[in-house]
Amino acid sequence: MTYLQVQSNGLVDLDMLASAITDKTILISLMYANNEIGVIQPVADIGRIARARGVLFHTDGVQAIGKVPVNVNRDNIDIMSLTGHKLYGPKGVGALYVRRKGPRVQLAAQQDGGGHERGMRSGTLNVPGIVGFGEACALAQAEMPEESRRLAYLRDKLRRKLETELDEVYINGTMDSRLPHNLNISFAYVEGESLLMGINDVAVSSGSACTSATLEPSYVLKALGAGDDLAHSSIRFGLGRFNTEEEVDYVGDKVVDVVRKLRELSPLYEMAKEGIDLTKVEWTAH
Repeated sequence: MTYLQVQSNGLVDLDMLASAITDKTILISLMYANNEIGVIQPVADIGRIARARGVLFHTDGVQAIGKVPVNVNRDNIDIMSLTGHKLYGPKGVGALYVRRKGPRVQLAAQQDGGGHERGMRSGTLNVPGIVGFGEACALAQAEMPEESRRLAYLRDKLRRKLETELDEVYINGTMDSRLPHNLNISFAYVEGESLLMGINDVAVSSGSACTSATLEPSYVLKALGAGDDLAHSSIRFGLGRFNTEEEVDYVGDKVVDVVRKLRELSPLYEMAKEGIDLTKVEWTAH
């Protein structure tokens, strides 16, 4: 198994990907869009490389479905995993797209039993979950174009507010290829957990739900080249279908106020503003 590093903007280097394929490579797998930084990979290009080399291409489409247009033929996807709760469907239900032809993908059974799902996954079907997932997909398909434009507008408004009224803020991941509702931003010289406590009436996070039990800095941000201090100061803002412009205005004002107050208590921020290069300071432990 070969793991590829991403670039500082969060995107996979296509040349590096192509050079990593060998005659033993049977599968390429990656996230369509990252859950922490919202970066959308060049999936169609990656699928084209895989197809040209005779390699199957799987993508985790959980974050992308319902947020951006996904087309398995245009994107050259052979296998795609999905889940219901990320697009307002019920929890506990997912789906796996498996290409039938061009090429036909054949998978070994996940579990034995009565041969359900064409022999790929036996077991009693979660009919209410399936129906709910299907309805959520239908709603998303109908509302996605307008909803995505609205969420991108709200996200960009929040970004402008934070970048205009605060210094030393850094967007994590490229803005050129990104989910419309995601904004992951680092506030230098501010501890992320302290910021979360200061805005405890706002539902945001300092990482993914998958790693919420650890105090380690986000490995996603570390992969972009962020240092521990900056990675620890990151906040992920995720906008949704029911958020309003008034709520975004409130969050922007609150974050600006709390960051300013926390920086007033930070000797590191004061030193940086005085022009001291903190990388050259020799710290003494007591």
